[in-house]
Amino acid sequence: MVDFLQAVFLGVLQGLTEFLPISSSAHLRIFPELFGWGDPGAAFTAVIQIGTELAVLVYFRKDIWRIARAWVLSLVKPEYRGSLDARMGWYIIVGSMPIVILGILLKDVIEKDFRNLWIIGCTLIVMGLVLGLADRIGRNERAIKQMTLRDAALMGGAQALALVPGVSRSGATLSMGRFLGYEREAATRFAFLLAIPAVVGAGLFELKEIANVGTAHPGEADYGWGPTITATIVSFVVGYAAIAWLLKWVSTRSYTPFVLYRVVLGAAVLVLLGTGVLAA
Repeated sequence: MVDFLQAVFLGVLQGLTEFLPISSSAHLRIFPELFGWGDPGAAFTAVIQIGTELAVLVYFRKDIWRIARAWVLSLVKPEYRGSLDARMGWYIIVGSMPIVILGILLKDVIEKDFRNLWIIGCTLIVMGLVLGLADRIGRNERAIKQMTLRDAALMGGAQALALVPGVSRSGATLSMGRFLGYEREAATRFAFLLAIPAVVGAGLFELKEIANVGTAHPGEADYGWGPTITATIVSFVVGYAAIAWLLKWVSTRSYTPFVLYRVVLGAAVLVLLGTGVLAA
């Protein structure tokens, strides 16, 4: 029963933080450690992120269907090749390549070394400041229809930095988008779409690890299938609500509250580590 209650909490935490530029993986590492539950592990984290990406699939279902259809048709019908939707299909594919390649090559490092809380505390602060800088100097003049293959590749490269917990997939992608001059809403919408292949792929790849989390990586909390499925469902429901809220927020407001939150949380983690309250 305790495992299921913890799973519900972690599902809510995942749903609330996945789409905000504050790093859901960092929160799933910090708070269980703070409560004495142990590290839920990279496999558990990756699998429950499928729930929030299913929320993206549902929320953007019309956009995704239109992009997928135009991309497939562009392979056989030249008249579709210049359309925004067909190009967007290629942009998502190209932008997803860095995180897929590095995720496979660095799998062991991601599951062990990168989950060190000293690293997470520092990345929360540093990437928070980067997000603030990008939002301040971003020209806010380019719409999503002006995206190029080069921009998609750069945003994909930024997304790959989120293999380190604390960076934030959305935060890194949004930062690059703002540096490139894209409007907040355009950068946010592309960040959502770009995350789908990476997150769903990582979750499916890690499914096999759930059955033996405790034995595969001693020290991790052994949640198993039941709590993991529960957390995934909860993250879907909460995540769906968070998408709608975030899109409304970024249309009119800056990222400053998220920057301040990241810096405060990162500093708190470093202080707790330094005083021995948390173990790295």
